[in-house]
Amino acid sequence: MSPSPSTRTVLVTGAAKRLGREIALALAKDGWQVAVHYRGSRDDASKTVADCARLAGSSYSFYSDLTDESHVRQLVPQVIAQMGRLDAVVNSASTFEHDTTETFGFVNMDKHFRANTGAPIILAQALHAHILSRLATSESAEHGPLGVVVNLLDQKLWNQNPDFFSYTLSKAALEAATTMLAMALSPHLRVVGVAPGLTLTSHLLTDEKFAALHKLSPLGRSSTAADVAATVKFALDNQSLTGTTILVDGGQHLMKFERDFSML
Repeated sequence: MSPSPSTRTVLVTGAAKRLGREIALALAKDGWQVAVHYRGSRDDASKTVADCARLAGSSYSFYSDLTDESHVRQLVPQVIAQMGRLDAVVNSASTFEHDTTETFGFVNMDKHFRANTGAPIILAQALHAHILSRLATSESAEHGPLGVVVNLLDQKLWNQNPDFFSYTLSKAALEAATTMLAMALSPHLRVVGVAPGLTLTSHLLTDEKFAALHKLSPLGRSSTAADVAATVKFALDNQSLTGTTILVDGGQHLMKFERDFSML
């Protein structure tokens, strides 16, 4: 497919379900052509693609194991080959497995760093190379950066506790990478972080417990999926944002939690 120059295409990782799906649908509703990445949720990805296509007219799914560097390096070229171009990457996919300082080991650390830190960096690298190739042919950067990466982080980086030790380390590294990439890949690529608070429930929480924890913030509510998707859209659209992180958590980072929400 060869979209018109005015058509924007975004790759959303982990877009088959949960928060990634909500982000993909919000961007499709805003007119973005959405590349839906998945790993183990093929049927869910197909549903997200169908729903995005109804909103924006074009969407495709792409399988990739983000812990495998060769897979990650193939992902952006596959999206470009199928959809004609790529303008943005939203790194929503995340490995989130519990460990502590007592159970920490290299295997678990490596798994988290590959998916949560290494993959977003390689995807930013690939998008930047694609933008440079477009500039070398016909496009102009006269009106600002042509590409943008949004990295999903976590409010717990500003309100740390020792639970989910490897996950937190990997997200802290991604937050640092957001700053360094913004410096290294400017002026043609912007890199922005979005850090939600407690947004969606999980198998670790009952509905009643989630509702109670969601209220634990200065504003009396944490982030919703719609809040986070709206902030991602803002980060994609605002041409002056780069090298910074927007916290979307109802102020939860201002409160001290001794444990992760799932452990309270």
